[in-house]
Amino acid sequence: MTTKILALTDALGNLADFCLLPGQAHDLRGVPELLEGLEAGHILADRAFDADWLREALSDRKIMPVIPPRKNRKQPAGYDEEMYKWRHLVENFFQKIKDYRGIATRYCKTDTSFSAFISIAATMLWLK
Repeated sequence: MTTKILALTDALGNLADFCLLPGQAHDLRGVPELLEGLEAGHILADRAFDADWLREALSDRKIMPVIPPRKNRKQPAGYDEEMYKWRHLVENFFQKIKDYRGIATRYCKTDTSFSAFISIAATMLWLK
């Protein structure tokens, strides 16, 4: 019931890739899986993804991180505040897939069936 969906969307808010994480796991655990083979100019993420290793990994791949720093950082990293405003597209994607009751209530008992249902919902949204 506490499964987390870690999603990667394109510039239009359409699902590009996703992975499922256990509810008690930190969001950063699924990031290396999503970054494999990724080619992008920028990555927009919320404060939970503010980690030095992630910023370095993105910089090595010539991807600009647009991640606001956590409030407890002693030396906060800079980010493009205007570009960060576009992160709402990811939140919009999550709100759209929650229209499908099976995703919102986590009816599926296995990760495989839940992943399939997310893929079907994302496809239906893309076709609209």
